[in-house]
Amino acid sequence: MHMNTPSRSTIRLTRRGRIALIAAGAVVAGTAVAVPLLSVGEEEAKPTTLVIPEGWRASRIYTAVDKALTLPAGTTKKSLAKLDLKLPNDADGNPEGYLFPATYPLERDGKRATPDSLLSAMVDAANKKFSGAPIAAGAQRNSMNVYQAVTIASIVQAEAATKPDMGKVARVVYNRLERGMPLQMDSTINYALNRSTLRTTEADTRIESPYNSYQRMGLPPTPIANPGEEAMRAAINPSAGDWLYFVTVKPGDTRFTADYSEHQRNVAEFNAEQKKQKQQEKQKQQEKQKASPQPTK
Repeated sequence: MHMNTPSRSTIRLTRRGRIALIAAGAVVAGTAVAVPLLSVGEEEAKPTTLVIPEGWRASRIYTAVDKALTLPAGTTKKSLAKLDLKLPNDADGNPEGYLFPATYPLERDGKRATPDSLLSAMVDAANKKFSGAPIAAGAQRNSMNVYQAVTIASIVQAEAATKPDMGKVARVVYNRLERGMPLQMDSTINYALNRSTLRTTEADTRIESPYNSYQRMGLPPTPIANPGEEAMRAAINPSAGDWLYFVTVKPGDTRFTADYSEHQRNVAEFNAEQKKQKQQEKQKQQEKQKASPQPTK
């Protein structure tokens, strides 16, 4: 049954509260590439591996590779022009979605890794994970090709607050596509604006971008991040349900519904929770300032 989409001025179809996860991923990755504190006379130890967490965008991975290999900023991104990565035709040379999250050695057989070798290894890993018969069959079962399934998996990775929620988020995507509704995913707006935030404003939803899933129908033209196996599994095996909306009211409390009025109530709780957190943060800041010693005149 086709359902009319409520006005874009009132609807907000969620976003994932990923700040904690992203921070955790940064800590893990930092362990692999960080330079340890050294005593006088000690030699600097070079990192031996590069950890790419699930859900990182290609731009962040390029920066991590530059840092791991102690290269000038922008070196890895520039190297793309001369690479012959084994990407799907639909990707049109853009590796977003195919830089598979994993741990990669920075030295092999006595040779130091390069941007070329690392990016090629990531794409090869993605192809091994995504090109098997089960993935192709799962994508076909949902009337998608593999590249479209990876795109859905990237949205699931960005939006789902927990692994159990991934299948539900994937189902919301499919339900909306089947009903001819715009996806209205905040994660695609964040990708277009190269940011991560908990809130999407009315002005944000009017930006001119092929990744604006509030204004444009269907999937974005490419994945919006590099998904892991759990997200990909959810994309080809979505949970059963009629959900059209979801919002993470607070950590551990993501609510899915097919009823727009119920969704509005959930969003109201989300807004109240955000206001409460801001007030608490403001109060903590004020208390911290009071506790700090005042400069003498």
